Amino acid sequence: MRDRHSQTAPVPRLQPPIASPQSPVPRPQSAVPDWDDMALVGRIGRAHGLRGQVVINPETDFVEERFAEGATLWTRSAAGQEQLTVTSLRVQNGRPVVGFEGFARIEDVQRLAGFELRVPEETLQPLEPGVYYQHQLVGGTVETLAGDVVGQVAAVEGGAGATRLVTNGPRGEILVPLAIDICVEIDVVNKRIRIDPPEGLLELNERGPARVGGPAKDGPYVRRGVRRGRLQAAQK
Repeated sequence: MRDRHSQTAPVPRLQPPIASPQSPVPRPQSAVPDWDDMALVGRIGRAHGLRGQVVINPETDFVEERFAEGATLWTRSAAGQEQLTVTSLRVQNGRPVVGFEGFARIEDVQRLAGFELRVPEETLQPLEPGVYYQHQLVGGTVETLAGDVVGQVAAVEGGAGATRLVTNGPRGEILVPLAIDICVEIDVVNKRIRIDPPEGLLELNERGPARVGGPAKDGPYVRRGVRRGRLQAAQK
Protein backbone atom coordinates (compact mmCIF):
# COMPACT_ATOMS: atom_id res chain seq x y z
CA MET A 1 0.00 0.00 0.00
CA ARG A 2 1.30 3.43 -0.92
CA ASP A 3 2.03 5.80 1.94
CA ARG A 4 -0.62 8.47 1.93
CA HIS A 5 1.99 11.07 2.68
CA SER A 6 4.20 10.15 -0.28
CA GLN A 7 3.94 12.16 -3.49
CA THR A 8 4.82 11.21 -7.01
CA ALA A 9 7.34 13.58 -8.56
CA PRO A 10 6.02 15.23 -11.72
CA VAL A 11 7.62 14.00 -14.94
CA PRO A 12 9.29 16.93 -16.70
CA ARG A 13 8.26 17.51 -20.31
CA LEU A 14 11.03 17.54 -22.85
CA GLN A 15 11.12 20.68 -24.91
CA PRO A 16 12.57 20.75 -28.44
CA PRO A 17 15.92 22.49 -28.57
CA ILE A 18 15.78 26.11 -29.62
CA ALA A 19 18.28 26.97 -32.29
CA SER A 20 20.37 29.94 -31.40
CA PRO A 21 20.23 32.73 -33.97
CA GLN A 22 23.97 33.11 -33.51
CA SER A 23 24.58 29.46 -34.51
CA PRO A 24 22.61 28.68 -37.71
CA VAL A 25 22.55 25.11 -38.88
CA PRO A 26 24.93 24.90 -41.88
CA ARG A 27 23.53 23.69 -45.18
CA PRO A 28 24.95 20.39 -46.41
CA GLN A 29 27.65 20.95 -49.00
CA SER A 30 27.76 18.92 -52.19
CA ALA A 31 30.87 16.85 -52.68
CA VAL A 32 33.55 18.54 -54.73
CA PRO A 33 34.16 16.40 -57.85
CA ASP A 34 37.67 15.53 -58.96
CA TRP A 35 38.85 18.17 -61.43
CA ASP A 36 40.55 15.70 -63.77
CA ASP A 37 37.42 13.54 -63.94
CA MET A 38 35.25 16.39 -65.23
CA ALA A 39 34.65 17.39 -68.85
CA LEU A 40 35.65 20.78 -70.25
CA VAL A 41 32.62 22.66 -71.64
CA GLY A 42 33.99 26.18 -72.07
CA ARG A 43 36.40 28.92 -71.08
CA ILE A 44 35.47 32.26 -69.58
CA GLY A 45 36.41 35.17 -71.81
CA ARG A 46 36.08 38.88 -71.23
CA ALA A 47 33.50 40.68 -69.14
CA HIS A 48 30.43 41.88 -71.06
CA GLY A 49 28.66 45.01 -69.89
CA LEU A 50 28.58 46.37 -66.35
CA ARG A 51 26.27 43.84 -64.68
CA GLY A 52 28.69 40.98 -64.12
CA GLN A 53 28.08 39.02 -67.32
CA VAL A 54 30.87 37.27 -69.23
CA VAL A 55 31.42 35.91 -72.72
CA ILE A 56 32.04 32.15 -72.85
CA ASN A 57 34.20 30.43 -75.45
CA PRO A 58 32.21 27.19 -75.65
CA GLU A 59 33.66 23.70 -75.96
CA THR A 60 30.26 22.05 -76.33
CA ASP A 61 27.70 21.27 -79.01
CA PHE A 62 24.89 21.86 -76.49
CA VAL A 63 25.29 25.55 -75.63
CA GLU A 64 21.68 26.29 -74.66
CA GLU A 65 21.41 23.21 -72.47
CA ARG A 66 24.84 23.45 -70.87
CA PHE A 67 24.60 27.17 -69.97
CA ALA A 68 20.85 27.29 -69.25
CA GLU A 69 19.58 29.32 -66.30
CA GLY A 70 20.09 27.30 -63.14
CA ALA A 71 22.88 25.14 -64.58
CA THR A 72 25.91 24.58 -62.34
CA LEU A 73 29.49 24.60 -63.56
CA TRP A 74 32.86 24.20 -61.88
CA THR A 75 35.93 26.35 -62.28
CA ARG A 76 39.32 26.32 -60.59
CA SER A 77 41.77 28.98 -59.52
CA ALA A 78 44.77 29.15 -57.21
CA ALA A 79 42.29 29.25 -54.30
CA GLY A 80 40.74 25.93 -55.34
CA GLN A 81 37.57 24.76 -57.06
CA GLU A 82 34.46 26.91 -57.14
CA GLN A 83 30.93 26.07 -58.23
CA LEU A 84 29.13 28.65 -60.37
CA THR A 85 25.37 28.83 -60.96
CA VAL A 86 24.07 30.37 -64.18
CA THR A 87 21.45 33.10 -63.70
CA SER A 88 21.10 34.35 -67.27
CA LEU A 89 21.99 33.32 -70.82
CA ARG A 90 21.82 34.84 -74.25
CA VAL A 91 23.73 33.90 -77.37
CA GLN A 92 25.48 36.71 -79.22
CA ASN A 93 27.53 36.21 -82.39
CA GLY A 94 27.52 32.46 -81.77
CA ARG A 95 28.88 32.69 -78.23
CA PRO A 96 26.97 32.54 -74.95
CA VAL A 97 26.87 35.61 -72.72
CA VAL A 98 26.31 34.35 -69.18
CA GLY A 99 25.59 35.76 -65.75
CA PHE A 100 26.55 33.91 -62.56
CA GLU A 101 24.94 33.99 -59.14
CA GLY A 102 26.79 36.35 -56.79
CA PHE A 103 28.55 38.22 -59.60
CA ALA A 104 26.64 41.47 -60.14
CA ARG A 105 29.39 43.87 -61.22
CA ILE A 106 32.15 43.94 -63.80
CA GLU A 107 34.66 44.08 -60.96
CA ASP A 108 33.34 40.76 -59.62
CA VAL A 109 33.89 38.77 -62.82
CA GLN A 110 37.22 40.18 -63.96
CA ARG A 111 39.05 37.61 -61.83
CA LEU A 112 37.31 34.77 -63.74
CA ALA A 113 38.77 35.66 -67.14
CA GLY A 114 40.57 32.70 -68.72
CA PHE A 115 39.23 30.11 -66.27
CA GLU A 116 37.99 26.76 -67.55
CA LEU A 117 34.42 25.62 -66.98
CA ARG A 118 33.88 21.93 -66.35
CA VAL A 119 31.01 19.59 -65.46
CA PRO A 120 30.91 16.09 -63.97
CA GLU A 121 30.85 13.49 -66.73
CA GLU A 122 27.59 11.96 -65.50
CA THR A 123 25.79 15.23 -66.38
CA LEU A 124 26.71 15.08 -70.08
CA GLN A 125 23.96 14.79 -72.66
CA PRO A 126 23.30 11.17 -73.74
CA LEU A 127 24.38 10.46 -77.32
CA GLU A 128 23.04 8.19 -80.01
CA PRO A 129 24.88 4.96 -80.82
CA GLY A 130 27.91 5.63 -83.01
CA VAL A 131 28.42 9.14 -81.60
CA TYR A 132 31.18 9.79 -79.08
CA TYR A 133 32.36 12.77 -77.11
CA GLN A 134 35.74 14.04 -78.24
CA HIS A 135 37.22 13.70 -74.77
CA GLN A 136 36.26 10.00 -74.83
CA LEU A 137 38.46 9.51 -77.90
CA VAL A 138 41.39 11.78 -77.05
CA GLY A 139 44.03 9.86 -75.12
CA GLY A 140 42.85 6.51 -76.42
CA THR A 141 45.29 3.96 -77.80
CA VAL A 142 44.81 3.09 -81.47
CA GLU A 143 45.82 -0.40 -82.52
CA THR A 144 45.20 -2.70 -85.47
CA LEU A 145 43.22 -5.92 -85.29
CA ALA A 146 46.57 -7.72 -85.24
CA GLY A 147 47.50 -5.88 -82.05
CA ASP A 148 50.04 -3.47 -83.57
CA VAL A 149 49.97 -0.12 -81.79
CA VAL A 150 49.45 2.80 -84.18
CA GLY A 151 49.64 5.50 -81.53
CA GLN A 152 47.61 7.62 -79.14
CA VAL A 153 44.82 10.00 -80.14
CA ALA A 154 46.02 13.57 -79.59
CA ALA A 155 43.05 15.40 -81.12
CA VAL A 156 39.88 15.02 -83.16
CA GLU A 157 39.54 17.24 -86.22
CA GLY A 158 37.08 17.78 -89.02
CA GLY A 159 33.29 17.88 -89.09
CA ALA A 160 30.69 15.16 -88.84
CA GLY A 161 31.13 14.25 -92.52
CA ALA A 162 34.91 13.76 -92.41
CA THR A 163 36.10 13.37 -88.85
CA ARG A 164 39.68 12.18 -88.31
CA LEU A 165 41.62 10.98 -85.29
CA VAL A 166 44.97 12.76 -85.08
CA THR A 167 47.16 9.95 -83.79
CA ASN A 168 50.73 10.32 -82.53
CA GLY A 169 52.82 7.17 -82.70
CA PRO A 170 56.27 5.75 -83.45
CA ARG A 171 55.97 6.78 -87.11
CA GLY A 172 54.87 10.32 -86.33
CA GLU A 173 51.44 11.88 -86.71
CA ILE A 174 48.86 9.79 -88.58
CA LEU A 175 45.28 10.67 -89.54
CA VAL A 176 42.76 7.88 -89.01
CA PRO A 177 39.27 8.47 -90.49
CA LEU A 178 36.50 7.93 -87.96
CA ALA A 179 34.64 5.57 -90.29
CA ILE A 180 32.55 2.53 -89.34
CA ASP A 181 34.58 0.04 -91.38
CA ILE A 182 37.92 1.43 -90.18
CA CYS A 183 37.33 2.05 -86.47
CA VAL A 184 35.66 -1.30 -85.90
CA GLU A 185 35.79 -1.24 -82.08
CA ILE A 186 35.76 1.77 -79.74
CA ASP A 187 36.10 1.04 -76.03
CA VAL A 188 35.65 4.38 -74.24
CA VAL A 189 36.00 2.83 -70.78
CA ASN A 190 39.44 1.33 -71.42
CA LYS A 191 40.38 4.08 -73.93
CA ARG A 192 41.14 1.66 -76.77
CA ILE A 193 40.28 1.96 -80.47
CA ARG A 194 40.83 -1.02 -82.76
CA ILE A 195 41.08 -0.28 -86.47
CA ASP A 196 41.02 -2.28 -89.68
CA PRO A 197 42.86 0.10 -92.04
CA PRO A 198 42.61 -0.29 -95.82
CA GLU A 199 45.89 -0.98 -97.60
CA GLY A 200 48.09 2.11 -97.67
CA LEU A 201 45.98 4.19 -95.28
CA LEU A 202 48.53 4.48 -92.50
CA GLU A 203 51.44 5.19 -94.84
CA LEU A 204 49.70 7.81 -96.98
CA ASN A 205 48.10 9.59 -94.02
CA GLU A 206 51.41 9.86 -92.21
CA ARG A 207 52.14 13.52 -91.46
CA GLY A 208 55.59 13.40 -89.90
CA PRO A 209 56.78 13.97 -86.34
CA ALA A 210 55.12 17.37 -85.88
CA ARG A 211 52.09 19.21 -87.14
CA VAL A 212 52.95 21.95 -89.64
CA GLY A 213 50.32 24.36 -90.93
CA GLY A 214 46.68 23.40 -91.30
CA PRO A 215 45.07 19.98 -91.50
CA ALA A 216 46.34 17.72 -94.26
CA LYS A 217 44.01 16.32 -96.88
CA ASP A 218 43.06 12.68 -96.86
CA GLY A 219 45.48 10.57 -98.86
CA PRO A 220 44.21 8.47 -101.80
CA TYR A 221 44.35 5.21 -99.92
CA VAL A 222 42.91 2.02 -101.40
CA ARG A 223 39.24 1.85 -100.44
CA ARG A 224 37.93 -1.54 -99.49
CA GLY A 225 34.19 -1.11 -99.50
CA VAL A 226 34.20 1.52 -96.76
CA ARG A 227 30.60 2.37 -95.96
CA ARG A 228 29.45 5.95 -96.21
CA GLY A 229 28.02 5.79 -92.72
CA ARG A 230 30.48 7.42 -90.33
CA LEU A 231 30.96 7.54 -86.63
CA GLN A 232 30.74 11.01 -85.12
CA ALA A 233 32.54 12.92 -82.42
CA ALA A 234 30.62 15.53 -80.43
CA GLN A 235 31.68 18.11 -77.88
CA LYS A 236 30.25 18.11 -74.36
